[in-house]
Order: sequence, then structure tokens, then C-alpha cells
Amino acid sequence: MKTVGIVGGSGYTGGELIRLIINHPKLKIKFVYSTQFYGDYLFKIHKDLLGFTKLKFTNIPDKEIDILFLCAGHGNSLNFLKKNKFSKTTKIIDLSNDFRIRKNNELNNLKFIYGLPELNKEKIKKSNALANPGCFATAIQLSLIPLAKLNLLKDTIHVNAITGSTGAGMKNSDTTHFSWRNNNISWYKAFNHQHLSEINQTLKSLNQESKLIFIPQRGNFTRGIFSTSYTEFNGDLKEAKKIYKNYYKSHPFTQISDEEISLKSVINTNNCFIHLYKHENILLITSILDNLIKGASGQAIQNLNIMMNWQENLGLKLKASIY
Repeated sequence: MKTVGIVGGSGYTGGELIRLIINHPKLKIKFVYSTQFYGDYLFKIHKDLLGFTKLKFTNIPDKEIDILFLCAGHGNSLNFLKKNKFSKTTKIIDLSNDFRIRKNNELNNLKFIYGLPELNKEKIKKSNALANPGCFATAIQLSLIPLAKLNLLKDTIHVNAITGSTGAGMKNSDTTHFSWRNNNISWYKAFNHQHLSEINQTLKSLNQESKLIFIPQRGNFTRGIFSTSYTEFNGDLKEAKKIYKNYYKSHPFTQISDEEISLKSVINTNNCFIHLYKHENILLITSILDNLIKGASGQAIQNLNIMMNWQENLGLKLKASIY
């Protein structure tokens, strides 16, 4: 069994990570670090863990663990690693955006690999430090990479994506409480969402210079991302499906559906489902995933499995709550 430490385990992504690790056959949690809740049982914050663990939050990290997950939020991972040095053999996976961009991906002797398995699997296999992609970034990149790989993104790409309230984190705000969110919808950070940086970085690495216009939206549900991207495509629908199915045939969590897709079919799973639709010269690519699992904690476990040379879907055979 490999020992695991989690920093920032009291939030939504930390809670999902704890649940996944508890049920992973090769992992054991050594500590869950929290400056706010140290001394409290995990199940006091994550109510569904009652009966599954008697671990308590701590404010003293064990520096000799095998694996470290950082779920402390943007900016906090960098500060934590500056103050705390771990064993040279410790594998580090960061779920914030601190190390996703190449110009910021090094700290001391660590170089963080961008952890999108469907793009960088071979690099992930050799890495000891990994930057887990953002939730929107995952959904949008999985929509575009098959075309980008073949240099087929020639025109402006338009993206509209809606996310659940958990995407904003656990801290209460004016736009997350029930009275505001219920029966409501709104856009935010139009044209300048922070995940655009990592999406554009990936497209440029594939020699794609197409402009990407992104409108994120807040949905009146708790979890999941429903993303629609459209751009010009000269081939027919049959050709588009062949491109996507060929690209993802060796990637267990990304599936191409011939039927229209709906969000509930991926909630509580590490899956991303993609559907293609052609109208005149426009290709519409719909992608759906759970923002807390494939968009965060599940993808982190997927990356760890690859880093450790384990079966990629180990501990991730999850069923959707479709009804």
C-alpha cells in the first residue's frame, strides 16, 4: 500500500479525493491537512464518511509519504510547497492552477507536467510532479484535441459551457447560496476565464492558432459541466466521428456517443462523453463530465495510476447517478 497525504481536504475536491482513495485498493491515507479543522474527524465535515474512517484532520504534515495531493486552492499550493519540503521520492499532484502554465511549472527541483492523460500520457508516466487540469479546461480540450492533432482547427472556436455550483468551491458567495442559484442561470468571466490560458497553451503546442471564444455559465444544479463547442469543419459527420473514435480508442474514460448525451449520465464518474453533430459547414462538439471527478479528483487518481504504472481505471470504476 502506498501512503497518501492530502492538503486542503475540507473542500469539495478534497472530499471527493478522500472518498476515492478510501476505496482504492493500493492507497492508504496517512494524513489530511487542514489549518481550519485540525483535530476534527473527517466525517464532521464530509458527512457521508461516517462509518468509513476515523481519521482526523491534522495541521502537521508527514514529509515521508509516497504521494501528496494538493487541494488547497489557487495560490496555496505554491506557498505550501515553499514552506514544506517532502521526500525526493514523494509524487506530488496539484489540483490548483499554480503550476499548469509552463512559465510557472517549476519549483526548486520539481518540474510539473500538465496532467491531461488523453494528451500527455507518456510524459505523465515519467513524472514525479503533476499539475492536474482545470474542470472547464478538461471538458473543452477533450472536445478539441482530436481536431487539433490533425491541424483541422482553421476557424474561430466558440464555446459555451455551464457548470454546477460546486465549481465555485465550498465558500459561500452571493451566487452560490440556494435563494440565488435555484431556478436561475447567469454567465460569468465572459471571454477571460482563467482556464483559457491552459486551453490556449495546449492548442499552441499542437500548432493551432485559432481564436477561442469562451462563455462560462452558472447552472442551477450542484455538479457537472455541459460544454458545447462549434467551429468550421470541411468533412462530413462520418469523417468527424472516425477522427474522434480513432483518437480516443485507447483512452478508457472518454467515449464518443452516436446518440445525444445528457449530463446525468456522467455524474459521479470519471467519464467524459462526447457527441458530434454537423450543420452545414459547422461541427458541434458536445462534451459532458463531472467537474469534481473527471474535472478534478478522479482525474488526479487517473494520473496517479498512470504515474505508478497501475491499471488506468483502478479505483475509478464508478456508476453514474443517472436517475
